[in-house]
Amino acid sequence: MKEKLIIQGGETLEGKLEIAGAKNSALPLIAATLLTDEEVSLENVPRLDDVQTMLEMVRELGKDVTSTGPNTVKITGSVSSNQAPSELVRKMRASFLVLAPLVGRTGRAEVPLPGGCNIGTRPVNLHLEGLEKLGVDITQDDGRIIARADNLGANDIFLDYPSVGATEQLLMAGVSAPGTTKIYNGAQEPEIRDLARFLTELGADLSLEGSILTINGGNGFGRGKYEVLSDRIAAGTYMLAGVATGGRVKVESVDPSSIKPLSLKLSKAGVKVEETEHSVQVESQGRPDNLEIITLPFPGFPTDLQAPITSLLTLAKGKSVVKETVFDSRFGHVAELSKMGADISVTDSNTVFIEGKKSLRGTEVEATDIRAGAALVIAGLAGEGRTEVSGMKHLDRGYSQLQVHLESLGATIKRVSKNE
Repeated sequence: MKEKLIIQGGETLEGKLEIAGAKNSALPLIAATLLTDEEVSLENVPRLDDVQTMLEMVRELGKDVTSTGPNTVKITGSVSSNQAPSELVRKMRASFLVLAPLVGRTGRAEVPLPGGCNIGTRPVNLHLEGLEKLGVDITQDDGRIIARADNLGANDIFLDYPSVGATEQLLMAGVSAPGTTKIYNGAQEPEIRDLARFLTELGADLSLEGSILTINGGNGFGRGKYEVLSDRIAAGTYMLAGVATGGRVKVESVDPSSIKPLSLKLSKAGVKVEETEHSVQVESQGRPDNLEIITLPFPGFPTDLQAPITSLLTLAKGKSVVKETVFDSRFGHVAELSKMGADISVTDSNTVFIEGKKSLRGTEVEATDIRAGAALVIAGLAGEGRTEVSGMKHLDRGYSQLQVHLESLGATIKRVSKNE
């Protein structure tokens, strides 16, 4: 069955939303449960395909996984296998994060090279080089990484780039290595801090100061109960949808500082932004002004909001420029937005040029990755007429109850299935 979203554009979005847990936080937290044999309870776990994939991964490695509520899972038991199933790792890139916990628990791991969204080259060399600094012997065999470590040892590690995945991987390896490990130039995303707090809950001894992670490893791990951080990317996507439709949307249960780069850019574009301790409200003041966006590691503008804000800027006044510096080839939405009448082009330097227009027109478009899909949904909501968005498998990986949330804000949207 092929599924798609049917959107009747032109409705103004109004209202408020409770933001669910962050996929980008839940995935490493689930992987980290491999470090302990004790019971772990995770709350505010989003209902997403990627989350189910990671839960299936730890289950395949020996864990017992039980749903104890709509958004709560209990994970118990010991690791009984150190070989990650190929079909799960190639399905979702974040599954590669089980490498470090498996090495820490069993001294050996076999994990295939990862898959996931097609958004350009995302090498894992920083993961592997860092693990080698901690005493892990790395070999490759027929697309699989084979890691062995008879004795993990602490060390200082410098990351040439503040990769989120590499920082998460090395954080989970460092807590198992006796001695003091320091990771320099580590990622500073809120999801990194969430993983650090979770590991501390399990008994790890670590501190995070700026881009330096200090880990006193080898202390052992116990049981824990933890609530997953709210999804700043989902919050930002709904904010952008509200502005694009000329409406007013409030996202709740979210840390405003985590999406401050977006809020400041929207303010610069003339959008009214109001923050409280745990919420952000945006209100359109007419067509937004043009912007220049450059994606950067946190606290820079997030790459995961590049496609959604590009969609908004097709409706802005004047010329906007969006430069992607985190991933290459993350522009599957550009050609699809052009089909909807956007005046938009991308250069080989990963830069998008946009001449804003007063309106877009609905048509048939296809999501090529999670955030490209979100951009097309925003364009469909703001556009004139009917838009059909296919490629639902991508949106289902990144947005929990997308249709339900948009309907609650006043969107005319439905999900349909038909035989291919």
